[in-house]
Amino acid sequence: MKRLTGVRSKKDLVVAEIRGAILNGELAPGTRLVIDDLAEDLGVSTIPVREALQQLHADGYVVFEPFIGARVAEIKAESIVEVFTLLEAMEVTSSRIACRRLNSAELDQLEAIVARMDALTSDAEAWSQENRRFHEFICAHAGTPLIASLIAKVLDHWDRLHRHFLKEVFVDHLPIAQKQHRQILSAIRSGDADRVEKLVRQHNQSALQAYIGHSRQKKDGQIARSIGR
Repeated sequence: MKRLTGVRSKKDLVVAEIRGAILNGELAPGTRLVIDDLAEDLGVSTIPVREALQQLHADGYVVFEPFIGARVAEIKAESIVEVFTLLEAMEVTSSRIACRRLNSAELDQLEAIVARMDALTSDAEAWSQENRRFHEFICAHAGTPLIASLIAKVLDHWDRLHRHFLKEVFVDHLPIAQKQHRQILSAIRSGDADRVEKLVRQHNQSALQAYIGHSRQKKDGQIARSIGR
């Protein structure tokens, strides 16, 4: 993290900086967040840091524990399920509407996003940014602005998931996800809302199972190592 300057309120600046550090993995899950230390690092008083941690707690990035204080929220199976459940619900709605709302030019733009993703399968981080653009594009152009604003927040949590599990899960699942994007695009072009819904649900569920499966394996491995000691 860097020292802060800018015209926004100090609390907003602190929120953006700490949130960014959590999303990019600089502040790993479980990291203790000491208010005095953060204030010194960021060059602000403790007041905006305290306010920022409260905001980040409300957004699901920070937890408060008795006698310990603030920590970066752990990535648990429950939180993974929540993220994908929310994504699925919102994407089903916007994708069904997109079948009748997207015009030929917008469909071509969506096709261009998928084409760029085809060329980025060896660069997981760049591919993930286009993946986000794909899903946000559908929401934005389906005429569902409320969903678009909400899905952006949920996709931030998805970004944190994929960065945390980048090597173990995301890279292996990427070719499957890309094939599913092609199928979703084809269904939207055909105007088949029922097929789009089925594909979107499959898309989210297959990703969810990949993450949950790895999370359980990792937990079982930790237990086994603990027993071994």
